Amino acid sequence: MARLYAALLTFWPLLCICMQSQSNRKDKCIYQGDEDTYSFYQGGDVVLGGIFPLHSSTIPLIPSFTTKPKIIKYKFFTPRALRWMQTMIFAVREINQRQDLLPNLSLGYHIRDSGDDIPVSVKRSLLLVNGQPERGSGQSCEDTQKQPSPVIVGEASSGVSMAVLRTLGSFKIPLVSYFASCSCLSNKREFPAFMRTMPSDLFQIKALVKLLHYFQWTWVGVIGVDTDYARFAIQLFLKESERFNICPAYVRIYPVALTQDAAEETVNILKTSSATVIINFSVDSYLHGILKECRRQNLTHLQWIASEAWATSKVLWEDFDDLLKGTLGFAIRRADIPHLGSYLRRVNVSVAQMSNFLSEFWEETFHCRLNGSLNTHVHGEGVQNWPPCNGSESLDDVYTLYSDVSQLRVSYNVYKAVYLIAHALHDMSSCVPGKGPFQNGTCGSLYQILPWQLLHYMKQTNFTTLGEEVRFDDNGDPIASYDLMNWQRGSDGSLQLVRVGFYDASLEDNKDLLIDEPAIMWHRGEKAPGSLCSQSCLPGSRKARQKGKPVCCFDCIPCAEGEISNQTDSIDCLTCSKETWPNQAQDQCLPKTLEFLSFQEPLGIILWAFSAFGACAALAVLGVFIMYRKTPVIRGNNMELSFLLLLFLCTCFLIGLTFIGKPTDWLCQIRYPAFGISCTLCISCILAKTVVVLMAFRATIPGSNVMKWFGPAKQRSSVILCTSVQALICIIWLTTKPPVAIYNTKFMSATITVECAVGSEIGFWCVLGYIGFLSSLCFLLAFLARKLPDNFNEAKFITFSMLIFFAVWITFIPVYVSSRGKYMVAVHVFAILASAFGLLLCIFAPKCYIVLLKPERNDKKRMMK
Repeated sequence: MARLYAALLTFWPLLCICMQSQSNRKDKCIYQGDEDTYSFYQGGDVVLGGIFPLHSSTIPLIPSFTTKPKIIKYKFFTPRALRWMQTMIFAVREINQRQDLLPNLSLGYHIRDSGDDIPVSVKRSLLLVNGQPERGSGQSCEDTQKQPSPVIVGEASSGVSMAVLRTLGSFKIPLVSYFASCSCLSNKREFPAFMRTMPSDLFQIKALVKLLHYFQWTWVGVIGVDTDYARFAIQLFLKESERFNICPAYVRIYPVALTQDAAEETVNILKTSSATVIINFSVDSYLHGILKECRRQNLTHLQWIASEAWATSKVLWEDFDDLLKGTLGFAIRRADIPHLGSYLRRVNVSVAQMSNFLSEFWEETFHCRLNGSLNTHVHGEGVQNWPPCNGSESLDDVYTLYSDVSQLRVSYNVYKAVYLIAHALHDMSSCVPGKGPFQNGTCGSLYQILPWQLLHYMKQTNFTTLGEEVRFDDNGDPIASYDLMNWQRGSDGSLQLVRVGFYDASLEDNKDLLIDEPAIMWHRGEKAPGSLCSQSCLPGSRKARQKGKPVCCFDCIPCAEGEISNQTDSIDCLTCSKETWPNQAQDQCLPKTLEFLSFQEPLGIILWAFSAFGACAALAVLGVFIMYRKTPVIRGNNMELSFLLLLFLCTCFLIGLTFIGKPTDWLCQIRYPAFGISCTLCISCILAKTVVVLMAFRATIPGSNVMKWFGPAKQRSSVILCTSVQALICIIWLTTKPPVAIYNTKFMSATITVECAVGSEIGFWCVLGYIGFLSSLCFLLAFLARKLPDNFNEAKFITFSMLIFFAVWITFIPVYVSSRGKYMVAVHVFAILASAFGLLLCIFAPKCYIVLLKPERNDKKRMMK
């Protein structure tokens, strides 16, 4: 219904009927519909069209379809848009006064109000390109109509610009926008006649995303009004934000005609979200209802990020300064246009009465009524209750956005748009026939300007104005440059727009955004607020994405053993090299410490102390045996083998010391053979003693001559023979694949283990196997002789000593295999000491007990009983 009503209003007054008179064959021009007199017009050789959103927010009317539609009324009047109009007029007059630019051509202007409404904009753009005759003049159309415009400066809104372009696009009439930033308008296939002095949203979005990335705001709310500008901007934002891992907490499109229910629904989304930073894509008038509802629900903690459409708008500050303090936003480039401020302030009562636009502005500013005015565009019939203007009103006494020239941004774009057209016309006028850009070298015509020819020159134009070089790319877009603005409260409570940074798309990627962070006044506190779905993962941990949630929502998982992460929010942990190991925080790899069983550490001290004690004990026993060597107990137990056994046990205790200290190749090659040979010597002596005991009792059998084979020389030979086999094994081992010292980094620990690699596993286990073979043989013989008579029988003690020996070494094997590092060495030393102490105690302790503590029993008669 609303669209049909708008269509009726659009095309109602566009018919011009030429009637043929009987008496006079001259064409008569009759304008159908209400005459639209709201415009600024001045003739010239070329009349530039202009369309600006002086009014906004139409008051809905329900058509009856039985009478002619009523005139559209609006809720808001925009003084800033009037300044844009006046800036266009100022630029045209400035150009007309110049002698170096279009000296032989005068410019005119025809400026109308778009109402920020698509049907109205289309209607009035058609009036601009067709001209408009005076109603009911009865004269020829050529005599009464305003000059058609071959080019239009407008529109502010992207959606309105698209509608106008689709209407005028078939005629290739150029449209130069000063505020439409939608990236969709860069599509030259769909909008070939479009140019703009406003940067594309593509660059604004890149700047906004880099701003969020700079402050590490990865969880943000995104809202926008239901327009082409907001929809395309949000689409670009969502795509660009993925490159920087920025996630939208929500995306909300609210209607243009914002109802209370829609406002509540939108604010409820904002309120329930954990995001504290919110971006809004809309003009200031559409945001008013959202902010009003935020205040009603006491939603005052949000950090607002403004799109360029409202980044410098002061309208919202008066009502929502407490909500918008600290707002950040990118604004288009600012400039100081000389003499524009004084030109704007020339308006007085007499001047205002000469224009409907100015009279309405005058009445809205001073709340008085000019003579004959029926201004009902904003306040309806309430305007008639205002008192008459007395003529003493002055713009110098009040503040208004119209005369505020401190933030000339959109106005500067309007100024550049006019100069773009002027320079294109100048290039056309300077063209030399035969060297022109068109067929056969022809130039564009200035006497009957064809819009498509003017468009060609505009696309080729580069110029400098107010010190800025203005250039356009292939899409008709200017090189983007933005100021980062911060909304700060002045000492008097007014809005201070402070430039705290800039974005320049012409610079390198890592230098295009510059921010003066100390100059920023935040909404709350002294530092930037946080807006994260999950807190950043500190070094030493990595991010693990939460299932079913955006990439910005994650858990922090500590790095595994041997891994580090040295950056915040690391995706993966890095594995340290074999020579390094993570520190306690797991944020850097440190060189590993060398680990070996040293003489200084407690475990090493204990082991070498027991080794020394065992060696001393063996020597002490040997001293006792030497001192009491003539006593029956010493003499009756194979004294020579006992002496050898004690010496070899002392050697076994001392061999344990070779396992302590930092391993070297030569020490490793001594350690294992010395261990194998010393143990073999001890077991060989015990084996010889066992055989002698067993054979001694067999020699008592009548006729037995067996003891001649087991004399002292034969006993020594048997020890040497058994040991020679072990020595041969060790020689083969050392010559084929000897033990070497290695730095073991295989284990996941903070240390590098310096250890002896056995080299040949076969050689190592052959040494242990041969010792085990001799021990088993010794145990078997001792077990057989355990019940033989005579007090000189050592078989029982040898049996117990071998049981201990077996218990130690059987336990040693699994413990040794499962241990690592210095503890493996400690197990080996412990097995050596335990078995040596077992032999020393079981075999020699009973004899020492008798010799030293029970000397009365050390008697041959007692021993023979």
